[in-house]
Amino acid sequence: MRKSLYIFFLGLLVTACNDGDIITVNFDFEDELQHCGELVFYKSKDEPAESLSLKVTGYTFEEIIETNTVTANPLLVTLVNPSIPEIFINTSNTFNYRTYSSLPTSPFCNDVPPADLNITRDSAATSGSAFITTTLTEDDNDGIPAEDEDDNLDGDDDPATNPTDTDGDGLPNYLDADDDGDNVLTKNEDDNDDEDNNPFTNPRDTDGDGIPDYLDTDDDNDGVLTRNEENISQDQNPTNDVTTIGAGADFLNPLVSTNVPATAYRAHVIKQVFEVRIDLNNVQLPNITQQILYFGTETVNTDRTVTPNFN
Repeated sequence: MRKSLYIFFLGLLVTACNDGDIITVNFDFEDELQHCGELVFYKSKDEPAESLSLKVTGYTFEEIIETNTVTANPLLVTLVNPSIPEIFINTSNTFNYRTYSSLPTSPFCNDVPPADLNITRDSAATSGSAFITTTLTEDDNDGIPAEDEDDNLDGDDDPATNPTDTDGDGLPNYLDADDDGDNVLTKNEDDNDDEDNNPFTNPRDTDGDGIPDYLDTDDDNDGVLTRNEENISQDQNPTNDVTTIGAGADFLNPLVSTNVPATAYRAHVIKQVFEVRIDLNNVQLPNITQQILYFGTETVNTDRTVTPNFN
């Protein structure tokens, strides 16, 4: 999605004299930033061929998206640097607007500058400041929206505060790929008859006890915990243990009640989305002044893996 970025000076268009020429500048870029090296944020486009770039000293990108475990609960993480102190634009922290006769293949962060830079104009900001803020969103990717995985006992509609943790393993339900701790992933405890891949809607309740399977520690109500119905292979995965061919997995078959005590939880993969946003303030480019400028956002998708302590 394009969110036009304009520098306002006498309206949306800027005209200024440069060596006798009339220059019209209209900054219209996509939202998305990229980064490279230690450390340059940039965006570019082909029509017309131009780029905006911000060089930042004193920080690496890894430091900007760095996380620490929470002391009270090491299964959780928090950002180390949710916001970077104001970065003043100067000869070390530079902000540049460039135009090209044609956009180079790779105009930034090369050990050897490319031969096809084709720069026709390079305007460097003489003052201003940059603000970098990072947000982190995590999800267990179990198909249930985070807001539906919280009992909301505190009434704030925020699953991250006073979160619901059905199995008490230290991972709130909205971050727990196995909400009931039975070693069957929540996303696999749904027949998906409604084809929405969401166990919260039209949930499966094998034993009809009013508790959906994804929150039920004994899905078939045979007196043996689901996680202990690993009669064939003890691999923290009851779904592949089938004693009676054609009758389904033992944890869903009340006629099989052999107890093989589990000794560990399975590993949990938590999806992470980092959004790094940069705003500029009081940027002074030659013949152009901008009070507040939204530079853009870079999004990084990754994941982390944790295994709760078994209880």
